Amino acid sequence: MASTLTSTFVTLLILTSLIRIWLGMRHVAHVQKKRNQVPTAFQGTITLADHQKAADYSSAKTKLAITDMLAQTMLLALLTVGGGLQLVDDVWRGILPDQEMIRGALVICSTMVISAMIDLPFDYYHSFVIDEKFGFNKMTYKMFFSDIVKHGIVGFALGAPILFAALWLMQSAGDYWWLYLWLVWSGFNLMMLAVYPTFIAPLFNKFTPLQDESLKQRIEALLSKCGFKSQGIFVMDGSTRSSHGNAYFTGFGSSKRVVFFDTLLERLNADEIEAVLAHELGHFKHHHVIKRIILMFSVSFLGLALLGWLINQPWFYAGLGVTQPSHYMALILFLMVSPVFLFIMRPIMANYSRKNEFEADHYVAQHSDAKYLIEALVKLYRDNASTLTPDPLHSAFYDSHPPASIRISKLARYTG
Repeated sequence: MASTLTSTFVTLLILTSLIRIWLGMRHVAHVQKKRNQVPTAFQGTITLADHQKAADYSSAKTKLAITDMLAQTMLLALLTVGGGLQLVDDVWRGILPDQEMIRGALVICSTMVISAMIDLPFDYYHSFVIDEKFGFNKMTYKMFFSDIVKHGIVGFALGAPILFAALWLMQSAGDYWWLYLWLVWSGFNLMMLAVYPTFIAPLFNKFTPLQDESLKQRIEALLSKCGFKSQGIFVMDGSTRSSHGNAYFTGFGSSKRVVFFDTLLERLNADEIEAVLAHELGHFKHHHVIKRIILMFSVSFLGLALLGWLINQPWFYAGLGVTQPSHYMALILFLMVSPVFLFIMRPIMANYSRKNEFEADHYVAQHSDAKYLIEALVKLYRDNASTLTPDPLHSAFYDSHPPASIRISKLARYTG
């Protein structure tokens, strides 16, 4: 069984990597082929220069993503079948031979730090080379590294308790530890949905109440008409880090907030802002957030149940390069290798997400004006340098939103 798992894992790792490279290069070739011709639906609203900028920006990001993926794939192979994870465990065993729970936490944290260090140069390149070249980066070096430190501190403060809870349950709660852990994990995620907007997000951005009274009244009227109660309408200083624009709902229950990037408010007029908000309300009215939470909890339940079985299988450890089985090694192995086995699910999940976007767009047609959403989307496509011509197959695997031409075409039907 161990050799079968090894060969299956290595085969899938190589195969999924090759597929991801192929999809990425297809996408780059496709957008470059379409680079010199603005799609018909956008010829009156998007200039050729903006279209070419979007094509080049998308190509640059995709090439970087391919390189990043290859680095992470090599790291995964080295840590698993290459014996790297066992080496990390051996080091900590030599330092803390009798402290299994603390040792387990340190092994997991060490692995996460190694992965983050591999990603760091790519994040830096994305911000200070690609985004800088295309005029999107507003971050300073100080802010970039300050965010890393803040994320590390917040991640430790939030992650350490749940990690120790997981390791304690795995070690002490008997055969049904995975069920108890699922309950703890689900509760933790619900708590995070409630506390994130008020206590965590402000650590990284400044949120101020919307000052434009006319726009505020208009938004509140729409919220009231749609039966949406929020804690407030806020503007986020997204311009301190990037010139990209966005809007979103955050929070859960009574902590829900409406948040607009300041860059979005600068670019869109009141009609367009209302249409964008109506789209977000469409997600709320169709219960997309709740459905995603249920889906996440269902997947985590099945995953932990599977881990509850795998943890007692010697071949699971041996097949993935671990010679000294332990509860914490089972946990980190499972978290590391499961994305390889679940890669085939990507287009299914992306399709589900795009279906939600179409439903939210339809809601706009019912409660606002689809014409203004089209105008807003075109501005966002242009200002965010979003490609209008993604490769269809690449889009099917990766894009959570419908391709621009398809989305605009469908919205246009509601304006007649």
